[in-house]
Amino acid sequence: TAQLGRSVDRLFDEQFLDRLLTPACRAESTPARAPAIDVLETEAGYQVQLEVPGVTKDAVKITIDGKRVTVAAEAAASTEKKDGERLIYSERAATSYARSFKLPAELNEAESSARLEQGVLTLTLAKRGAGKTAQITVN
Repeated sequence: TAQLGRSVDRLFDEQFLDRLLTPACRAESTPARAPAIDVLETEAGYQVQLEVPGVTKDAVKITIDGKRVTVAAEAAASTEKKDGERLIYSERAATSYARSFKLPAELNEAESSARLEQGVLTLTLAKRGAGKTAQITVN
């Protein structure tokens, strides 16, 4: 019984927990995730919704090249700690998102727009654009 008590004490020893959990706490480079998308077509264009949780509008880059749309975004890891707090385990790390897709019609980047609300990026893409590469800004 005394041996069991020492084993339990050892399990909760801070140094033991540090050795056990530290590798999982380190943010390691991970490949970009492909966000889930929905695409709706109207007569005037397309509405595309992408799930990008934790992303701010400043961290989104959208490129239009003819019929091809490329979206790249990054969500930063939360590192805010108060005095006296010590992180012992975290599964939330910085996350990159990247998705490229081709639509049936050429796009007009000048008449296209983007909106980010509650982790969902909504692209409103107008049909029939010039065939040059352009970027649009998230509102």
